Amino acid sequence: MDLAAFLLATLVTHVGFAVFVAGHASLTDREAGNWPYITLALGLAGLAGYFFYDET
Repeated sequence: MDLAAFLLATLVTHVGFAVFVAGHASLTDREAGNWPYITLALGLAGLAGYFFYDET
């Protein structure tokens, strides 16, 4: 795979994950906090953190 294509696919995926996190938080009245930004930067790790990190 071409490096540019890989980076574009990674960028699109991270943006999609961040939009999903923000949308999920909005639909479920859950506080998104910084998770959309973390997901944008870290991708799947941020998505997992949003769903499995419990502040309590």
